[in-house]
Amino acid sequence: MKDEYNKRAETRAALIYCRVSSTKQRLEGSGLESQEQRCRAYADEKGYAVEAVFPDDVSGGGDFMRRPGMVALLSYLDAQQGKPYVVIFDDLKRFARDTEFHLKLRREFARRGALIECLNFRIEDTPEGKFIETVIAAQGELEREQNRRQVVQKMKARVENGYWVFRAPVGYRYVNAPSGGGKVLVPDELLAPVVRQALEGYATGHFASQAEVQRFLERNPHFPKDKKDGTLRPMTVNRMLKKVVYAGYVEAPKWGVHVRQGHHEGLIDFETYQQIQDVLEGKKRRPAARADINEDFPLRGFVACDCCGNAMTGAWSKGKYRHYAYYRCQTRTCENKGKSVPVAKMDEGFANILKGMQPAKELFELAKAMLRDAWNMRLALALGEKEALQKQLADIDGQLEGMLDRIVEANSASVIRAYESRIEKLERDKLVLQEKINKSVPPKGRLEDCIELSLKFLSSPWNLWRNGDFAVRQTVLRLAFAEPLRCSQNGVYETPNLSFPFKYLGNFLEPKSEMVL
Repeated sequence: MKDEYNKRAETRAALIYCRVSSTKQRLEGSGLESQEQRCRAYADEKGYAVEAVFPDDVSGGGDFMRRPGMVALLSYLDAQQGKPYVVIFDDLKRFARDTEFHLKLRREFARRGALIECLNFRIEDTPEGKFIETVIAAQGELEREQNRRQVVQKMKARVENGYWVFRAPVGYRYVNAPSGGGKVLVPDELLAPVVRQALEGYATGHFASQAEVQRFLERNPHFPKDKKDGTLRPMTVNRMLKKVVYAGYVEAPKWGVHVRQGHHEGLIDFETYQQIQDVLEGKKRRPAARADINEDFPLRGFVACDCCGNAMTGAWSKGKYRHYAYYRCQTRTCENKGKSVPVAKMDEGFANILKGMQPAKELFELAKAMLRDAWNMRLALALGEKEALQKQLADIDGQLEGMLDRIVEANSASVIRAYESRIEKLERDKLVLQEKINKSVPPKGRLEDCIELSLKFLSSPWNLWRNGDFAVRQTVLRLAFAEPLRCSQNGVYETPNLSFPFKYLGNFLEPKSEMVL
């Protein structure tokens, strides 16, 4: 039977299959080239004419149909039906490192009439040969599973020590750790600010929904997109919002590793991360998302109709030659429903209000003294809050000790799971409290920075509005006015209800905008 096999093989053309388990091995190593060279030398020795070479740089997880090179080889054999071939492998492990798929692949080649030859193993079509071949295939599967287990154990150990071991999230990149021993995440200079703005915007309500976060990220030219049309999948945004790694922490639930402090810098604090999770879990309600909340209508939702008191909406209307932007009231029972006010007119009136909100220079020293007194009062309160937070932290530590004792005494699996869930929640609450304690008392030197920023805003909110982006403009609205502005259908604003600092300072320049007194 061996002689018949050899006689048939000598009359055949040869196909070579080479494989490495990753693209990196293909690019940085010479595994494919060396395999092909050895297989060609073997074919020359046997007198085979090599007709084609099929390389692969993926493992396929054992499934040969997930390897492009193997699929191409089988397709090539299908296209050459009736022609005898010998398929040469450098090593039997390149064939398949899974016993089940090894046997399936053998049948696929046999069905196509192709013979198999390996450089390190003589395949014999005998009961003894099949048995030995199966044992070697099982050994390859054992090695693959052992390697996988070893890799998982190393990755788990690094996560337990506070290192992120998975693909770098958008906004981070990997660099070699200064102390050696692997890589560590660092913020990406270009993308980290974008991700931070998206996360903080969703936590604070600036972005009312995941759809608005998605639109914000899609507008950024540097943020990597999922689709060829430059858009993102909703699931991409959802996963980003759920990643604790952005708060400077790591976890691996599938390996039983709960949230712990990481060795990388967070883009947001843990409290902000928890706010995001509360929104995602429905603990905090958000208004429905709208597509027309954007830079074109910065006053949308803040300016109210003077007739009914409801917020006016903004939209584009198509004219004969171009589109026009309008604000309008859409309340069904309002007498002014559907009546439009050009955006330009409303923006002009609002600009005049902001330009008039400029205190006299002689009041700035008074404002500075007020801010310093307010700071000292807040510092005293902060010290008291820190003490209260420390007591809460001690209380949580006591609860955790009690829960651990209960787990030791519990016999029911469901009860143990409930305790473990409670412990995980307490650990997260503990992290939030610790962050609050660390931030409760401001560092020295912060006072002058805050005074400078406050006076900059008080001196001219118009400059911030004119030069700021959409997020800055929304901040100006919240800080400058105690309540939404009311505007008539002819674009005239009622007297605004200013926030406390502007009310107190008073002595504004004569406003240039039209006011309804």
